[in-house]
Amino acid sequence: MKVKLAAHAMNYKMALIIAAAVALAVGLAFGLYRFWQGPELPAYTIKAQPLVQTVVGTGRLASPSRAKIGSEIIAVVVERRVEEGDVVAPGDVLLVLRSDELLAQARGAEAALEQLAKSTWPQAQLAATQALMQYQQAARETQRRRALMERQLIARETLEQAVEVESLARASAEQVALAALALAPGNTEETVLRERLAATQALLAKTIIKAEVAGTVLTREVEPGDLVQPGRVLLEIARSGGTEIVLPLDEKNLALMKVGQIAQCFADAFPDQLFTARISEIAPSVNAQQGTVEVRLQVSNLAANFREGMTVSVNVQTGARNQALVVPNDALRVLPGGGVNVGRVSDGKLNRTPVSLGLRGLVMTEVTAGLSSGDRVLAEGKTDLPDGSRVRVSDLALPQAGTDRANARELPVSFN
Repeated sequence: MKVKLAAHAMNYKMALIIAAAVALAVGLAFGLYRFWQGPELPAYTIKAQPLVQTVVGTGRLASPSRAKIGSEIIAVVVERRVEEGDVVAPGDVLLVLRSDELLAQARGAEAALEQLAKSTWPQAQLAATQALMQYQQAARETQRRRALMERQLIARETLEQAVEVESLARASAEQVALAALALAPGNTEETVLRERLAATQALLAKTIIKAEVAGTVLTREVEPGDLVQPGRVLLEIARSGGTEIVLPLDEKNLALMKVGQIAQCFADAFPDQLFTARISEIAPSVNAQQGTVEVRLQVSNLAANFREGMTVSVNVQTGARNQALVVPNDALRVLPGGGVNVGRVSDGKLNRTPVSLGLRGLVMTEVTAGLSSGDRVLAEGKTDLPDGSRVRVSDLALPQAGTDRANARELPVSFN
């Protein structure tokens, strides 16, 4: 009985050893087969689908034009009637100034006019009358002496003296008459004084600074009590009637941009409020220091809660295909010479395949030559495996626009 039990135990141990050996052999064979197959890498299956090419960037809201408000005179600010953010219309009072010097000049001109009317002009009239009377008296004396001379009752020298006095009196009368005429109402002196008064009053009118355009007050650089003078900007007003986005883009995207293209936009402060804009201007030059080109987009019907200077994300559609054979951008490998290839997997082997590209989108790029629908390409185009290596692939879904993985790479990328 004991012999039978020992034999049975021996058989059981042998069965375990054989099973373990078989399992080890199967595992080793499977491992060797997997090693022969190569590493497992994620790959995409290429197919045709709609493609939209976009250029994304970040800009700021700005007014198409701004009015800079200043003072035309040297004066002291008495009152400021607007704050930043206030909406103003043409004619609204913005600032009230005071100029003691101009007030003194105006009062002096008014006093001079009053003095002219009540004192200077009447005195000039009286002086002209007296000078005329003296001339007339001198003329009569000359006539009397001429008569006496004709009767030879006086010497010729006495007559000549009278003629000389008459000439002097006539010249004095004419001079005084001309001076009086200049002081007469409506003539030279009054005109000069009234023009001086009008000029001073015009300057005084500039102590009331009014808005010339409709818009929103952006900045204020003045407070009551400040001394202001010409050349200093006191207020800045963004003109009403439209808003634009100033968008600096990498110069590599310049060839894709055209006036009239439509963009989808949202402000970082209000990400749920989407709005559209249209490219209205592309700068004729590139910022050499930053390598960017300034693009301006016109915005219409912008909500009232948006503010000047807000950061705005812009997505400009630069092209579209209804159906295109596309490959994810992370599967593309840029070569030093400027070409592009992909890691295509065929019959379990890696084949570096050159491709020609067409429309380049935010996530996907159109392949115009080098691939066919159904081909598999490695998801990481920059893998260091040499051409011809055996690889195994695990299917990876094509990225879709709007997913985190799709948005992780900003494109169009430059394949130059």
